[in-house]
Amino acid sequence: MDGTKPVMESSAEEAQDEGQESKGCFECCIKCLGRVPYPSLVATILCFCGVALFCGCGHVALTSTLTMLENHFSTVTTDHATLTAVIQVFQYIIYGVASFFFLYAIILLAEGFYTTGTIKKELQSDFKTTVCGRCLTAFFMVLTYILALAFLAIFCFTAIPVFVFFNMWNTCAGLRSPDSNITFPDSVCVDVRQYGVIPMNATPGKACGTTLVDVCNTSEFYLSYHLYIVALAGAGATVIALLHFLMILAANWAYLKSAASTHDYQDIKTKDDQDLEAEARSKEGQNSSSYS
Repeated sequence: MDGTKPVMESSAEEAQDEGQESKGCFECCIKCLGRVPYPSLVATILCFCGVALFCGCGHVALTSTLTMLENHFSTVTTDHATLTAVIQVFQYIIYGVASFFFLYAIILLAEGFYTTGTIKKELQSDFKTTVCGRCLTAFFMVLTYILALAFLAIFCFTAIPVFVFFNMWNTCAGLRSPDSNITFPDSVCVDVRQYGVIPMNATPGKACGTTLVDVCNTSEFYLSYHLYIVALAGAGATVIALLHFLMILAANWAYLKSAASTHDYQDIKTKDDQDLEAEARSKEGQNSSSYS
């Protein structure tokens, strides 16, 4: 019986150590999860999704649009040479926008981690922040506001091709519908030249009747139309993400400024109290020496 007692004690100690280790891991996980800036994380994911949809779908949609114009609306290469160059420039801009917003969202997420850590320290009476940190948050706030306005303009610009393709889609649907009372289908046309996409001397420049229906049935038209819609949704999601970032940055900046002012006031008050206490002690010492 005496031989089994050490074995039981060692087993109990091992179980206790395992319990403490598991408790330590659980507390560590809770502590790590408490440091995650969830609003910034949600805004980052939304920004990634929105920019990916806008850039990816917009790039493919531009290529498909150019192919459709070359095959059906501008058969002469010189007529749409300018449009080809502009589309290539837009595609290069899309590459830059994707890269920039990927890095910028990561930076704002890191700033969210920094601010969350600072607030946690302030709650634990170990508040440490600098003027440079608060100025950096203010700089990101102004830059995010400018980017939100810029992407709002991009959102409005992306709505233009959606509107053009929507009109073409409705026109083709009217031509295909048996209930439509169209006596001369060839008189129903879509002239791309009126949108300024190709010059007025481009040939043929427009599609009418059955030719227009054939254009709407092509894979280039179907793909471009739906990709422009997805790109528009992506631009809208990016605008929402930037506004979300803007609200987060404004709240963090205001909180850091208020916390820094409160912390400075407490430091001054503590110093004054210490000075008054030291002065009172010196007076007590002088009084005691005079009585003696």
